[in-house]
Amino acid sequence: MATSTTAKVWRNPSYLQSSTGIFLFFCSWGIWWSFFQRWLNSMGLNGAEVGTIYSINSLATLVLMFCYGLIQDNLGLKRRLVLGISVIAALVGPFVQFIYAPLMKTNMMAAAFIGSIVLSAGFMAGCSLIEAVTERYSRRFGFEYGQSRAWGSFGYAIVALVAGFVFNINPMINFWIGSAFGVGMLIVYLTWYPAEQREALKEAADPAAAPSNPTLKEMAHVLKMPALWVLIVFMLLTNTFYTVFDQQMFPTYYASLFPSEATGNAVYGTLNSVQVFCESAMMGVVPIIMRKIGVRNALLLGSTVMFLRIGLCGVFHDPVAISIVKMFHAIEVPLFCLPAFRYFTLHFNPKLSATLYMVGFQIASQIGQVVFSTPLGMLHDRMGDRATFLTISGIVLAATVYGFFVIKRDDEQVDGDPFIRDSQKTPSLAADEAVLSADSEDM
Repeated sequence: MATSTTAKVWRNPSYLQSSTGIFLFFCSWGIWWSFFQRWLNSMGLNGAEVGTIYSINSLATLVLMFCYGLIQDNLGLKRRLVLGISVIAALVGPFVQFIYAPLMKTNMMAAAFIGSIVLSAGFMAGCSLIEAVTERYSRRFGFEYGQSRAWGSFGYAIVALVAGFVFNINPMINFWIGSAFGVGMLIVYLTWYPAEQREALKEAADPAAAPSNPTLKEMAHVLKMPALWVLIVFMLLTNTFYTVFDQQMFPTYYASLFPSEATGNAVYGTLNSVQVFCESAMMGVVPIIMRKIGVRNALLLGSTVMFLRIGLCGVFHDPVAISIVKMFHAIEVPLFCLPAFRYFTLHFNPKLSATLYMVGFQIASQIGQVVFSTPLGMLHDRMGDRATFLTISGIVLAATVYGFFVIKRDDEQVDGDPFIRDSQKTPSLAADEAVLSADSEDM
């Protein structure tokens, strides 16, 4: 059965196209993003200034994410925004080399504002859009989103393996390699249209076809949903720290555990790559975990793993122990990303999946980064690693307790596609699913 399912996936042209596109995007982003904080330090910025850069980036990102979600839900399967992101990815090297870096040395705030627009549009907000489009394609063209998203993590892992070594040679090379992958991404999204996608786009363009995209009123109604705001608060106090801790603080902390900065950079790049390779594998495992414990419990498990990971970084100060703790990240990311998407399609109208994902998951996290980045950067400058990490861990623990009481159960307010755990499936339902799977495989 597993072999048959795998063969079926590899025969799905939309899966191949989506996976290739998301793979190249994460390669283009990961080669420089994994060392962005280290690059800012090399430009002479202290912790508070780095926090300011991240706060401004997050502010631009949350505005762009909301716009991206509204526009993409209106575009449906069209790739116009994705092509725009691909162009920015292809130009990231020249932008940083000739505009961003020189301006950073003369006027940090001007560089921060210009950089926030370009980098957020192409990468930080762009990532969420690429994920949302891939998830929409997965539902429309019959493949598992987690399997396709895993290729993004795999791409990030590959470039993270060499990013540290390249960074030690010349940090600017990382950005130019990002441009090379961006060109490949642009070619994929510009030229690769499987027949089933062309047919779907043709159907959507038919004036006589029933409208499949949400109306502006439906999109605006999203912000009036109490259930959405409950999740926004949870994400603001948990997933926020994926960037605040992992990008703003951890790389420099980890490098400081080694005799030289160059050694720390190289080891961090290797560790980061191993972690993301494992994360890629977990993208395929987490859907199985969800079917066993449910969507709600998977989200709570993700926040629990985050609490332990950040807290233990404040307890241990040995590079081996910290490296082991860092590996918790491999299950944490899929446990936030995949259940979040499923939560939205379970409790809300699936037509609004892009807007809901942008607002409820990504924008909430970006607001948290705007709020927390600079204060935590200042706390880090004054109190050091241990106090800052334990503070962040305490916030995540409080959010986990909050989530336990307010996040909706899988059988509560089901306004989208129902979710049924393996233990809840009756023999007749399992038999029906097997027949449907066999029929779709024969098609």
